[in-house]
Amino acid sequence: MADISASMVKELREMTGAGMMDCKKALTATNGDMDQAVTWLRENGLAKAAKKESRIAAEGVCACYISDDKKTGAIVEVNSETDFVAKNEKFTSFVAKVAKMAAETDAKCIDCFLDSAWCEDSSVTVKEALASLVAVIGEKLSIRRFEKIVTDGFVVDYIHNGGKLGILVEMEGEATDANIECAKNVAMQVCAMKPSYVSREDIPADFIASETDIITKEALKENAESNKPKPENIVIERIVPGRLDKELKEICLVDQVYVKDQDMTVAKYIASVSKDLKVKKFVRFETGEGMEKREENFAEEVAKQMAGN
Repeated sequence: MADISASMVKELREMTGAGMMDCKKALTATNGDMDQAVTWLRENGLAKAAKKESRIAAEGVCACYISDDKKTGAIVEVNSETDFVAKNEKFTSFVAKVAKMAAETDAKCIDCFLDSAWCEDSSVTVKEALASLVAVIGEKLSIRRFEKIVTDGFVVDYIHNGGKLGILVEMEGEATDANIECAKNVAMQVCAMKPSYVSREDIPADFIASETDIITKEALKENAESNKPKPENIVIERIVPGRLDKELKEICLVDQVYVKDQDMTVAKYIASVSKDLKVKKFVRFETGEGMEKREENFAEEVAKQMAGN
């Protein structure tokens, strides 16, 4: 077997754009033959996948998997370049398998998960299975993130708008039909109202301090510009706490107004179903959240082409 040098790996990587480990595998599999290594990478979809890495993949779907006993749940976000591919049966089937794997994995980070063995063929990794799908579909695809919940209570999921939003909710309590229905309604609340925390006890002290400072400065500025300014101590002692309280009610799930009954909070709704039921955690994934979206401006593109002629 030929010795595979670092310079050979570097050369193949520059030729194909594939990752270093994939290039080393290709050279090892082809006994150091550079041309055959290129072919090996193409046949395995790795070179083609690497060439697409510079593209933007901010579409896709979120998917969940819940175990039969409802003690384990997982949520994943898998991205594609276009919404059309996000509805492709091969793509959605792949995502469903990824979600199930996420519920069964011991991996603690996305890189470790991608390096784990693929569920249908332990000789390839999740990353390699994804690369093969890229070769078939012809778009950049990426497994962006996952989260797993294991609980003594139970877990429910909710998928909205064809996978544009995915929610996991962990509940403390027994998984009765009534409690599961309640948890599903809580998941829909998370979907619609986008809370940041379960309750005020979960809010970091530095966040509250920062918000208090911002609200105080805003209130004092408004007061100073008012036709009838109040004493500053009144603003700080009465107005600022009221505004802070209002903001915290909006970002804390249990303090939010329940969307299905405006006369009660989420906490009161849950208590009306069962005194022993409690939200422990929620996860909310929105497809493409925080990612750059691809925008096509045809008028601008035409103008650029005309200017270049």
